[in-house]
Parts: sequence; C-alpha cells; structure tokens
Amino acid sequence: MMQSLFPLGWGHYLAGGLLIGVGVSLLFIATGWIGGMSSVFTSTWSFVSRRGFFQHERFVGTRVWRLVYAGGLVIGAGLWWLLLGPGERLQTGIPAWQLGAGSVLVGFGARMANGCTSGHGICGLSSFQWPSLGAVLIFMATGALAANMVIFLGGH
Repeated sequence: MMQSLFPLGWGHYLAGGLLIGVGVSLLFIATGWIGGMSSVFTSTWSFVSRRGFFQHERFVGTRVWRLVYAGGLVIGAGLWWLLLGPGERLQTGIPAWQLGAGSVLVGFGARMANGCTSGHGICGLSSFQWPSLGAVLIFMATGALAANMVIFLGGH
C-alpha cells in the first residue's frame, strides 16, 4: 500500500515537512510572525492599492519581510531544482486557462477562509487555533472530493 501511495518513496516528503516545520517555528520564535502565504498576496497589494483594506497596518507593516519570505521560497525551490531535482523539464497537460481559473478560485477561497493551507495547516494547527482545524478539515475534504471528481470524470 505504501508503494501505491508513495511511488517515489516517502523520505523526501518527511524531510520537506520537517524543514517547513522548523522554518515556520524559527520564524515565530525569533519574530512572533506567522508564516502563512495568503498574507503575502494581501500585503503585496498594499504596495499598489490605496484601498483601506490593503492599507491596514498588519499588511503595510509586514509587506517587506513577507516579500523576502516569498522570495526565499522561490529561490529555495530553484536551488533544489538545480542541485537535487530530476534534471528534466516537468510539464502538465492541463490547459493554461484551467490553471489560471484554479489559481483565482484558490486565492478567493484563501481570502474567504482568512488564510491558506500553509497558514492554517502549519501555523494555525501548531498553535492550537480551533478555526484553523475547521479550515484544514474543509480544505482536505474539498481536495479529496475534487480529486475523486477528476478521476470519476475521466481525468488524470
């Protein structure tokens, strides 16, 4: 069963999870900041939008470190790809419009849930936030439903 669930092994998932856990823990211990990613999106809008929502101190006061945080994730992924990645180009058969529509829906859902999977799942659960537990349960149920719908409808 493990082979069917993790055909490429599970060690790299464990290592990645531990690194993420250590990283967000160090961020919180050192600064008191919570490392969720949907806040990066909102705080970045504070640079270009003068609407009151985006100009709250919680977004304006944290937008620089959040951009550095997001940049570190991108650079880290790039370094992994160069140093440890499979070496060949990966691609998907999913049309660009579906990827774009999915991105909009995920962004909208993250705003409605007052956070994303990283914020609720990693940071919220580790600090015993009950609303985060509800959000994670909904994220997981929705993801499982969507994956099974794709399989049922003849997708990948």
